[in-house]
Amino acid sequence: MANLNNFITRTLTGIIFVGVLVGGILWNAFSFALLFALITGLTLWEFYGLMKHYENARLRRLISTLGGVYLFVACFLKASGWADAAIFLPYLLYIMYTFISELYTKAPNPINNWAFTLLAQVYVAGSFSLMNFIALQPNAMGATHEPVYTPLFLLAIFAFVWLNDTGAFLVGSMLGRHKLFERISPKKSWEGFWGGLVIVLAASQAFACFDPELDRIHWLGLAAVIVVFATWGDLTESLLKRTLGIKDSGNILPGHGGMLDRFDSVLMAVPAAYICLELFK
Repeated sequence: MANLNNFITRTLTGIIFVGVLVGGILWNAFSFALLFALITGLTLWEFYGLMKHYENARLRRLISTLGGVYLFVACFLKASGWADAAIFLPYLLYIMYTFISELYTKAPNPINNWAFTLLAQVYVAGSFSLMNFIALQPNAMGATHEPVYTPLFLLAIFAFVWLNDTGAFLVGSMLGRHKLFERISPKKSWEGFWGGLVIVLAASQAFACFDPELDRIHWLGLAAVIVVFATWGDLTESLLKRTLGIKDSGNILPGHGGMLDRFDSVLMAVPAAYICLELFK
């Protein structure tokens, strides 16, 4: 009975999670920005909570979370064309504050405070912020070339990550023999990796029908890159949890763990996808 209840809880949470994400991305640019500003804040809050006392670190959880959320909002305004580069000046002040404030706190290990604080800004806030430049594309057809909200590539990233997870699990469960990275994640197999990759490559051709500007070969390249970096993202977060000695990063999503558990693959896939799109277009 307990296993059945866990399965039902996990399934319902997953359906709601996917529905909220897809709905927020598809509705409009503002729903996307509001949703991912919230996700950025929750993920940063979780990360800083995990690191708060690790190796004598003393982190300013609230101000660092707000700093990362500001970076996301600033990138949204810049990518939308509603602000110029001056929008990032407050964030630069926050970075300077992070360094200077350690002069006055008398912390036992200021280097750890700097390292963990800035790690989350790059790993979490930086990755989520790049989504703005993927979703808001220049309008080549317009006279002013003002950015247009184009959610297709964001949807593709999430779809490819989810399909890769599903394909890797199913194929790995049935055929998995050779360990992919046993030291970090003993259950992952090379068979599962290739199974997930094949499914995502096939799905990429369906997305190619909706964006003729990016040809089918480039869609295949984008899909392959996302699978590789999503896998590394999953392994990276597993290494983080093993280092901290924890099973899940949090419990905000019943049956699925924390925010880092749900977005670990995406956090590495987004920068890789952004690089590909910049090169392909």
